[in-house]
Order: sequence, then structure tokens, then C-alpha cells
Amino acid sequence: MKHKKKLSKAEQQITNVLTYHEKELQAISFPKSDKLDFKIAKLELEMQAVGIDIGKAKPVQQEVSVPQVLVLPDWERLCVEAEKSIGSECNIENLFTEEELMANHLAIKKLNDDFNALHRLDRYDIGIAALAGILGSVVDILMVGIPQKGYDGLEAGPLADHVRAWFDQRFPEEEMQKLANSKESKVPFDAQDNRNTREYIVGLSAYYHRFLSLGHDPLLGFVVGVLDIINGSMTTIDKEGKFVSQIMENYSNRRETEQFAAIAKQIAHLKSDLTTSMGLPAPLMGLFNLLQFGSIGEEEQTIAEIVQGMYYEGYDFIHFCAQSIPVMVTEVVIRLGYALKRIKEGHGVLESVPVSLNRTKHPKLSTMLFIGHSASATINAGKIYFKKSPMAINYPQWIAFAKYSFSQMRWAVLEKDDMRDAYVSEIQFENLKGISYMINNTFEQFADGCIVISEDPSK
Repeated sequence: MKHKKKLSKAEQQITNVLTYHEKELQAISFPKSDKLDFKIAKLELEMQAVGIDIGKAKPVQQEVSVPQVLVLPDWERLCVEAEKSIGSECNIENLFTEEELMANHLAIKKLNDDFNALHRLDRYDIGIAALAGILGSVVDILMVGIPQKGYDGLEAGPLADHVRAWFDQRFPEEEMQKLANSKESKVPFDAQDNRNTREYIVGLSAYYHRFLSLGHDPLLGFVVGVLDIINGSMTTIDKEGKFVSQIMENYSNRRETEQFAAIAKQIAHLKSDLTTSMGLPAPLMGLFNLLQFGSIGEEEQTIAEIVQGMYYEGYDFIHFCAQSIPVMVTEVVIRLGYALKRIKEGHGVLESVPVSLNRTKHPKLSTMLFIGHSASATINAGKIYFKKSPMAINYPQWIAFAKYSFSQMRWAVLEKDDMRDAYVSEIQFENLKGISYMINNTFEQFADGCIVISEDPSK
């Protein structure tokens, strides 16, 4: 059973005063109209008996009247007076009849149903989301594929190969080699083995040093890597999950004391490593070294060992970028379909453009994105199962799925009820403004020609 909302102090005071006034009105005794009619008729007969002609009675000359003074009572005094008379815990429902309460209940239920209808997906919404998820998965399976080491380097699907070729063309090997040898890209966290380390790092080698060093992470590098450049240090998570941060004394000449110079050096170094044979890892990939548990596959590998093998086989930042394209396809198709459907329903073009995920402006969009990315993630899970290879994992897709799953769960558990209450309250407030206008207009008519003053609370 849903508990009633506890009233605020001001709401309880208003309820008490209304109840008090209702009691006072009921206590007023008004004579019945039939008795008044009888008294008027009797008075007319008595006047006629003494010779007064009612029809020819002269009107009384009006005297100049003095304006009446209306004194508005002090609110605090009125609240105290009400509490003394009827108590301080009045229930506003007692002011209404059963029929009025039922009508109010039905009106609130209708507003709740209207809110639910705004957020409820129809078959076309679900169709758009599901179709977008399937389309993104088709692009991933047929066009991106799984990276494999071939004669000319890493090879995958045609789209992934095109993306890798674009990076190779955009960042030519000769220019990147020249940049890598220049002082402006030399960083202290680029040790390729343990010859220059003070503390031993398990697995540090030319193959894995970018994977183990957090400074090489495309995201974390702009925090950890910049700090390493300023401090002359190297921060790693080794293959056994041990976190190590140590000063690199042999690379002390690679430090930068100014923050912007350190950021510039970080960018230059990441750029020089982008198209190398063992290039930059996918964002946050190095953190998986902390997951030293699990027993996966025939070799009973841990999660950390699985991810280390994925990087070794070519699952790098460029492949991450290629895998992001199917995710973007799903995203764009859903947003485009949502916008076209909104325009067809009669909404304006600007308000139909789904840039924001605000559920007040676009009530169905987040749920559609959740369904679309759920479909893509499910298909990717099937791909992993049938391929029996972790290289089939679409990392960007699972990030998108996790993001929209969290958003959908937060909406369903925490936000939905509050938004529904806000929706109902807003409509009720608009109705209340009309009632307030009517009350003010009635009072102005009643007080016309009167002097209105407020009661002095000190008296």
C-alpha cells in the first residue's frame, strides 16, 4: 500500500485553516427562504392595513456612505486560532465528499496514464531500435571482422582494413619514426624492458610496454602520462596485476616542469606510437590487468590473461576505432528514425532533433537506444560464442550497452516516479492558477469601494 505523502508545515497550516473555516461556515444559521417569504407577505399586509400604498412608496434619498473597511486577518494568528479550535493534524480529504474524492482519484490516474503513454514505446519505436541494432551488428560481422596477423600486417574485414589504411596514410611511417626519435616526443614512461627500472615489472617488453604503461592509454594517458612526464616517473600495472609507480632516473632528461609542455609532449608521443606494430592499446584496456581471476576456455585463463592475448594478437586502438563504427551506425539510425517519426507525428523539426537525452524533451529516445544497443550486444555475445574467440568482442559496443543499461536502470528505479509526480504537479499547478485568478477576481468584486487593510500582528 502506498503511503500518503507527509505534508510540509505550510501545507498543514493551509489544511488546518481551511478545515477551521469550513467548521465556522457550517455553524452559521441562515433562515429558510419560505420563512422569509412569509414574513415579507405579513409585513406587506400590515402596511396596507394602516393605509400605506406599497406601490407608491417614495424612495428613500440615499445618504453619502462612508467606505467600509475590510481588515485582512494576520495569517499566523489565524493558524494559531485554527489549531486551538480543531487541532493541528487535520486531513484535507475530510473537506470533500466521497464523490469528489473519487473524481480526484480518477483525474490523477488519467494524468499518470498520460505520462506513461508519453514514455511507452509503440511497435514502430521498437522496430526502429531493433532494426538499428541488427544493422550495426551486420556491419560489425561482415565489415569489421576479427584482426589477424597476415603477411602485410594486421588484416580484418574491409571496413577495419580501410580504417587502418587511413591511419597509415594520415600518419606516415617515416614521419612517425622521425617524431619518435625527436626530443619533443621522448617521455619517461617509455621503458621497453627492466634494464632502466628500479622495481621489476613483470611482462615488461617491447611487445607489452605500451599495454602495461598507463601513460600509453589514449584516455588515462592525459592524466597519468602527463603526471609521469612532470614527475619523471613511469606508472604501470604489470601482467600479474601489480600497480607500480617509480621514478625513472635514467630518463630524467625527458621531464617537463610546465603542464602545457607536458601535455604537448604526451600528444606527440601518443601520435608517434599510433601506427607501430604493437600500437596503443584500446582505452582503459590496461586496467584489465587488475582482473586476476577467472578460468576461461580450455587453457583456464584469467580475464587479465585473455585481454593480454587480445592485445598481442592486434586488438589495439585502431581496431577499437574500427569497431566504433557499427556502434555509431546503431546510434545514428535510432536517432534519425526517432526524429523522422516525431516530425511525422506533427512535432517541429527543431524539437524533434534528438541531440539531448533529456527524457522531458525526448521521452522515448533513451529507451530506444537501450533496446538497440541491447540487441547489438546480444548478437555480439552470440558471435563470441560461435567464434570461440575473445577477439570477436566488440569493446565499444559493450561500453555503449553498459552506459545505456545504467541509464535505463537509474530511470526505472530512481527517476521515473519523481518525473511522473513532477508531470502531474505541473498540470495541477496550471489548473490552480485558473482557480487562483477566479478567487482574486471574486475578492476584488467583493472589496470594490472598500478600504482593505492588513491586521496588525502585534495587537
